[in-house]
Order: sequence, then C-alpha cells, then structure tokens
Amino acid sequence: MKRASTYLFLVVGSLIFSVPFLWTVSTALKSSEEYAKSPARLIPEQPDFSNFLKAWTALPFPTFVFNTVFITVVCTIAQVLTGSLVAYGFSRFNFRFRNVFFVVLLATMMLPSQVTQIPVFLVWRKLHAIDTFFPLVVPAFFGGGAFNIFLLRQFFLTIPRELDEAAMIDGAGYLRIWWRVLMPLSGPAIASVALFSFLGHWDSFEAPLIYLNSPEKYTVSIGLRMFQDTFGSNFEQVMAASLVHILPTIVLFFVCQRYFLKGITLSGMGGK
Repeated sequence: MKRASTYLFLVVGSLIFSVPFLWTVSTALKSSEEYAKSPARLIPEQPDFSNFLKAWTALPFPTFVFNTVFITVVCTIAQVLTGSLVAYGFSRFNFRFRNVFFVVLLATMMLPSQVTQIPVFLVWRKLHAIDTFFPLVVPAFFGGGAFNIFLLRQFFLTIPRELDEAAMIDGAGYLRIWWRVLMPLSGPAIASVALFSFLGHWDSFEAPLIYLNSPEKYTVSIGLRMFQDTFGSNFEQVMAASLVHILPTIVLFFVCQRYFLKGITLSGMGGK
C-alpha cells in the first residue's frame, strides 16, 4: 500500500506538471477558429498540423536551427573534453595549492554572469568578434565550466587509481590514461555534462541576443522571439514554433535520463 500510494502520488504530480506542455501541444494543433472558441478544449476537435508548416516557413527557421545545432554540438563537445581534462588534473595530480584552486573554481559559480557581461563584451568588441559565432563557441574550450569540472572530478575520484598504475606499467602516458581509462569508465558523468551543456546552449537567449546582429546568424531562441513579435496574434502558430524549439530537448532528456540520473548519483560518492 505504501509503494502504491507513492506511485499514485508521483503519477498525479507528473500529470499536474505536464499540463503546460499538454496545453502547448493542444494549442499548436488547433485552427485559429477553434482556438477562439469558448470554453477552451484540451483535445482539439480536428487537429490542424498546418500550424507547424506555417511557423516553419514564416521565418528562415531552417537557418536558425542549423546555427543552433552547430553552436550546441561544438560547445557540448568542447565542454566535455576540456572539462574532463581539468577534472582529471584535480582528481589525479597532487600539486601545490590544488585545493585552493579548486575552491576558487567552485566560488566562480556564485558570481552572476551579469557581473562580467560588460567587460567580456568589451573584450570581444576589441577582438572584432561581434556578430560572429566566436563569443558563443570559444569560451566552451576553456575548462568547460565550474559545475561540469566539479561533476566530472567527483566521478573520477570513484575510479580506483590502481587502473592508472596498471596503464602506466603498460607504457601509457597521462593523456592516454585520461582518454583510454577514465573517459570510457565515466559514461554516466559524461552523459550528464553533455546533457547540461546541450540544454544550456540550445536554450541560450541572452548571449546570442548580445553578440549576434545579422538575422542569418540568429539561433532558434532569437528566431522564436522574432516570430512572437511578428505573429504574436496567431497564438496557435506561436505554440507550434515553441513546440519545435523544445521538442529536441525533451527527446534528448528521455533518451539520456538513465545515464543522467546515474551520473548525478555516483558523482556525489567521490572522496576529497
């Protein structure tokens, strides 16, 4: 009875929290006439899939999607590789002030991005990188972010050092140990970091808004905002465009959910 009540509570809670998403899907499948009817119905009388085509062709969404996919894939790969390298150093090497540097690294998570926004923008302007993808992509190659480093470092600490020593006996160097020993054994943590990175860059709105000026370089988030400003009265088409934007993240989360939860759980079991 206790387990049944727990599952019942979770199912009811999930349904409640799913209402906004279900309403988005319902609105995207309604015609303008049905959307204007009162009282509103959750299930459309006659699904209208033309809203997706109208939203897709009203603005150059294929270009927006391509730009977003490019930025997201490059940044995700860069953050996984560079973040794991930094985490490898913190977890496997004993150097002076290691713990101090790690605390300073974690302290950067308490610094709001708005604090450094203006000086960082001035740096990129001096480098003549405004209206390019460089401000959105290059930072991913410098460590991968404090949280990602922390997550991977904690997971690396759960891997026995004896594996490193065995690899050294076989003639492996430090980089080869990182690539051939630690990375294959850190699938759940890598999946978690990749998922966080993908979601962060796919949904990023502030950075593209600041650094991109040309419409042919806009991302999906900026394109969706343009669509809302231009076709805001066609609410069913706005919902269709929003659904196209959020659908990849939902699919990716459900595909990687098992690895994501496992990575978060095991990363908290690392030592000091």
